[in-house]
Amino acid sequence: MAEQQPPTPTPAHGSDTDHDERPHDERPRDEPGHLVLRSPEQFKALGHPLRHRMVNVLRQRPATLRQLAQALEMSKGTIGYHVRVLREAGLVRLTETRQVRGGTEQYFALAAPAFKLHQDAEVGPEFLINAALGEMLPRQPGQASHTMLRHLWLTDTEAHALEARLREMATEPYPTDLAQGRPYGLLVSLFRADVPNLPPDEAP
Repeated sequence: MAEQQPPTPTPAHGSDTDHDERPHDERPRDEPGHLVLRSPEQFKALGHPLRHRMVNVLRQRPATLRQLAQALEMSKGTIGYHVRVLREAGLVRLTETRQVRGGTEQYFALAAPAFKLHQDAEVGPEFLINAALGEMLPRQPGQASHTMLRHLWLTDTEAHALEARLREMATEPYPTDLAQGRPYGLLVSLFRADVPNLPPDEAP
């Protein structure tokens, strides 16, 4: 077992963006609540650090440009530009318009609560890994943080059972009261590792 501390990282909540490597005929035909990502415009939009942060903020609830600007500590004009890019990529939509004192405010929401990478997308797990690296904050004293790279020797049956357990863990919804805790990212990846097996040891 080798434990690695990464440099001081998308994704984020486990069910937010998912890369499904199962064969196409083994995947659920109907996946309500997921936006399947496959176009270069979508990946380019999500690849910008500010837009990635904006998507994570909008996972909490719909928000106005003013609220996004306040949360992200950016100008309203800058936020408006990046929201437009996300809308043109089909990732964000206008969900409501409200009359407020002095004018009208528009509320923007994610096109779907969760994103999934299409099986034919040009990107793969590295997209999620890079996203996680972009979110990761430096560890502060007293905060929980743990990163591990471990290799397991599993049969096909054991690997599929572990995959099912990880999928179940990743479906937990956001809490209703976000003030009760701090956001932590969980990046989970089960993959075939390039670790050759040694030949049997020769008998003495």
